[in-house]
Amino acid sequence: MNLRTSDVVPISDARARLTELAEDVVGNGTEKVLTKNGASYVALIDARKLDHYHALEDEFAGLVMLEAAERGLRDGLAGKVGTTEDLKRMLAPVSLEASMPDTPDRSAVAKARAARR
Repeated sequence: MNLRTSDVVPISDARARLTELAEDVVGNGTEKVLTKNGASYVALIDARKLDHYHALEDEFAGLVMLEAAERGLRDGLAGKVGTTEDLKRMLAPVSLEASMPDTPDRSAVAKARAARR
């Protein structure tokens, strides 16, 4: 959708014209971009369009998951599999101590954890 200059509105102006802008959005199917300090900030769109956008997002997410499942099945049929131990290593969380540099804070975290055990 192409925006006209009248569809870009400073947020300070939008406060005073919200009803007018909303009626234009719903009545004429336009969308408004509200700016703050000259940069895009938020958009004003018809709620039905927003519902439609969310439905499209959900459909896309489903297609992405389906594609991943297909890829996994193809890998399995091709013998590209790992062991349970491989999976556990891939899913193992990184410990807090391992992710911190050697500092006094690191030893303090380790001591606090040991004290709780």
